[in-house]
Order: sequence, then C-alpha cells, then structure tokens
Amino acid sequence: MSSYGINGVLLLLLLLETFRGTTVPLFGNSMQTLCKNHFLQQLYRKIDGAVLWSQNERNLDCVITFQTHSILQRFMLRFDGLQLDCNDHLFIYDGAHAVGTYKFDLSCKNTKQNLGAMFTRTNYVTLKYVTDNWGTESNGFKLVITAVKDPKHACTEFRCNLREFCISTDLVCDKINHCADGSDESSNNLCQNNDSGTILGLEVTWFVVVLISSLLVLLVLIVAISICVCRRGSWNNSHGNSVQQQNASYSLAHMYGSNGHMAIKPGVGSTTTLTDGGLLHATPTSGNSRRPAGPP
Repeated sequence: MSSYGINGVLLLLLLLETFRGTTVPLFGNSMQTLCKNHFLQQLYRKIDGAVLWSQNERNLDCVITFQTHSILQRFMLRFDGLQLDCNDHLFIYDGAHAVGTYKFDLSCKNTKQNLGAMFTRTNYVTLKYVTDNWGTESNGFKLVITAVKDPKHACTEFRCNLREFCISTDLVCDKINHCADGSDESSNNLCQNNDSGTILGLEVTWFVVVLISSLLVLLVLIVAISICVCRRGSWNNSHGNSVQQQNASYSLAHMYGSNGHMAIKPGVGSTTTLTDGGLLHATPTSGNSRRPAGPP
C-alpha cells in the first residue's frame, strides 16, 4: 500500500473515532459551536460524558439531544458554573425531543449552589438554549453531563464512592469531576497509572498513530521535493547541451564554407575567386605589393 493509502486509512480511523460518541469531541465545546446548522445537529449524540460551556453567547435558539450508550444508563447533570441573564433560558427535557413539559427551566434565579446534581429518568436528555442579543461576559454556564448506571446494575468499569454510580473508565482521571464526589479524580494509584500511559496528554496508541502519520506525510513531502529537484536538474543539463551544440555548429559555419572547404580570408593585394571546381584561388592585384621597395 502506498503512503497516500496509509494516510487515508489513518484519517478515516480518526474520523470514525471522532464521531463514535466518546467524550473527547465534546469536551470544551461551546453551545454556539454545537448549535451550528449542520448535519450533526439533527443526530442523537451518544456519549459517556461531556462538558458544555457558554459565555455571553447571544441570539441563540437551538436544541441538542444526547443519548447514553446503554439503555441501563441515565444522565447526571451538574453545573460547575451558572450565571444566566434573566432573558436567557436553558430548558432541560427528560427525553429525546424538546416537546411537552420540560424538567427544568434555568434562568437568572438559578445558581449552581441551589441546583446540585440533576438526573434524568430516561437514557436521553435534550437541551434547549435560548438567549437574547444582550449580555455580559459573566453570563453563561459550565455543564458537566455524565452517563451513569445505578448501583443495582452490575458495574464492569468505575464505581463512584458516594452514590456508587458506575461510569465509563474513559472519564476517570480526566480532570473533570464526573462522580460529583470527586472520587473519579482522587484515585491516586489509578490516576498515576493513567498518567504514565500517556505521552504529551495522548494515549500511547494515539501518540504512535499521530507520530507514524506525521512521518509518512514528511516522507511524501521529501520524495516529492526530490523528484522536482531531479527533474529540474535534468532539464538544465539537456538545455545546456543544446546550447553547446548550437555554439559548435555556429563556429563550424564560420570555419567552413557552404561547400564544406576551409574558408580563406583574402589577403591585402590579392583577390579571391571561386573556380568551377569549387576551389578558392587568390590572385595578386596590382599595387605596391608588386613593386620592390626603394627607388626605382
């Protein structure tokens, strides 16, 4: 397989990982970015967890729906920051659509202190965010969404300490408090092992993939530059040889006549004539060259 094909496969794998529904694509995304009118807006985003934030985002009226990977899971929502303008509203629906009665209507009267953790009954949550054209830089929120499994279900991943919720191991030691009690970030041994398995913040597998793809791209560029340099050198050599041949032909044309014999430059006191046989013949002319020097 050529380097172009390998790069295409790696790019396809990265895209599949991006749209697979893991937490990575949604960490740190603003509501305005997620609310843009593109094809992903109409999809149910399957996630293990996400962090959404908004800061003075104006003239928004959008709907976003999230879904858990398992029907045995539900969502826990917790605000790390919440300060909305009185004309801005964040509606939270316990379901796959923003219809019917909403579960929460958050505005300027709500703060993170008087809300605490919120839970859905279904494995869907729908957010409808409406803002006006005025606000300050302090207006906005930071919302942590986590897919949890109740203690009555078997847990094969990470179990929180306080309420014994089961969450994905991908959410452990990611510097986000998904358990609400901080237990997913306070597991010292687990977090140290997790940090030792990363390079520059990336998992070893992804670091190797990025490194190999970068090297392949660099190799392709080097090969392309080498081909261009070789072609330019070949063109210069052929062009130089052509110029030399033209100069040689031009010199021979001056040395030989049109009939192929050596050209003789007429001397002073003689004339040059062309005979029938094609030979040049110099004939002395009258003048001082026929008379001896000195007195007569």
